[in-house]
Amino acid sequence: MIYVLDFGSQYSHLITRRIRELNVYAELVPHNFALDKLRTAKGVILSGGPQNLSDSRALRVDKKIFNLGIPILGICYGMQLAAFELGGTVRAGQKREYGPTEIKIGKPTKLFRGLKPKQLTWMSHGDQVTKLPRGFGIIAGSSNCPVAAMADETNRIYGLQFHPEVVHTKNGMVMLKNFIKITGAKPSWSMKDFLEKEIEKIRKQVGKEKTVCALSGGVDSAVAASIVHKAVGKNLICVYVDTGLMREGETETVVKTFKQYQKIDLRIIYAKKEFLAKLKSVSDPEKKRKIIGELFIRIFEREAKKLGGVSWLVQGTLYTDAITSGVSVGKATAVIKSHHNVGGLPEKLGFKLIEPLRELYKDEVRKIGKLLGLPDAIVHRQPFPGPGLAVRIIDEVTEEKLDLLKKADLIVREEIEKAGLHKNIQQYFAILPSIKSVGVQGDARTYGHTIIVRAVTTADFMTAHWAKIPHAVLEKISVRITNEVSGVNRVVYDITSKPPGTVEWE
Repeated sequence: MIYVLDFGSQYSHLITRRIRELNVYAELVPHNFALDKLRTAKGVILSGGPQNLSDSRALRVDKKIFNLGIPILGICYGMQLAAFELGGTVRAGQKREYGPTEIKIGKPTKLFRGLKPKQLTWMSHGDQVTKLPRGFGIIAGSSNCPVAAMADETNRIYGLQFHPEVVHTKNGMVMLKNFIKITGAKPSWSMKDFLEKEIEKIRKQVGKEKTVCALSGGVDSAVAASIVHKAVGKNLICVYVDTGLMREGETETVVKTFKQYQKIDLRIIYAKKEFLAKLKSVSDPEKKRKIIGELFIRIFEREAKKLGGVSWLVQGTLYTDAITSGVSVGKATAVIKSHHNVGGLPEKLGFKLIEPLRELYKDEVRKIGKLLGLPDAIVHRQPFPGPGLAVRIIDEVTEEKLDLLKKADLIVREEIEKAGLHKNIQQYFAILPSIKSVGVQGDARTYGHTIIVRAVTTADFMTAHWAKIPHAVLEKISVRITNEVSGVNRVVYDITSKPPGTVEWE
């Protein structure tokens, strides 16, 4: 095992996931995790974090960790912390270093084995190490950061100022693999192991109690339902809430797929009027999410009373949902946005939660889906936010706006799929902002809505690139929307990557 100490980085869990990708079991634990337990590991990684060491409230680590005799890798804040605790100096850099950065590898080291002298990395820091601790040497630097990487080969302690876990660091996986070799950990962990352990855990946890699953029709809830169904069988009842905030044809697809294919007990609740009434005059995205989360759970509570004796609620919460909601092992992650099934949950919940996917990323969930034998139509379905189109309509949600966005979104999906681009684009959809502009349609002046088209390519949804859709396809989308969707006279394409943006707008 390799332990990853969580100091609150948005990428803490991504480090863990990358190690698991290399078939070595890794676990994310608090920054103050017990030394006795750390001593049993093959290696320890100190994550990044949003803190500054000049702040007395900054998270620290027990200095004794460096005397355990096991390999340690500090990443970003983790490197600064290691340097600071071992007697080095950390100061604010002359300028913040953020984004793609070329480093030059200097002194040969086991951590950079097999790599060329120049490497493209991903930086995100303001502070930097300005004086090395005793026993350390500089092993890489950049134009703005002389100590971009450091090493004490004798004690097997390493530090990287950049993030090897994100895809933007071209050979980050090579570096992590090299660190694993340094630790001597064996590649013996797999998603199959995770699935078997999760099913057994849920079986023991739930016993014969009734369980209800919040089924949305997306891959997350479908896989979560299938895992729990394997564990509890007929004691699982799936409930699908048609909020009215779904994509065009969503409900019909869900009913057909799950009733015919999975043969799971599926109950459908039509609640469009309830959701629209609660969302009336609400513009703030966080309020929307909280309102939808509250009503979502209350509807389940209401349905559970009808079913009788339901104790557990299954949700398809992923780690990316939790981490952007500010939920982390180290309790120090910044809130980016609340998810209806994480930050949007009411404080008093009428169920005990089962979240079998909470430690996984989207691509890992798809792998689990394949292991469970789910059809490709479910496994490779593109993500859809829990609050639905409510967070793709900027400003107040109305029935008129919903109808308009549903039509535009369907056109975006149809044209991308017709062009065969859907195989390489992980998410694509339409957004309705609170923008109107002057246009000319039918030789007359119009003052109509704008539709934003968003499409991204990504491996894990923690980072993403805007998709390079051919201009001819974008033109078809624009022409169809402005001709077929009444009230729209302008279509624009979002070319922002994540970061600095997010995949969704709200």
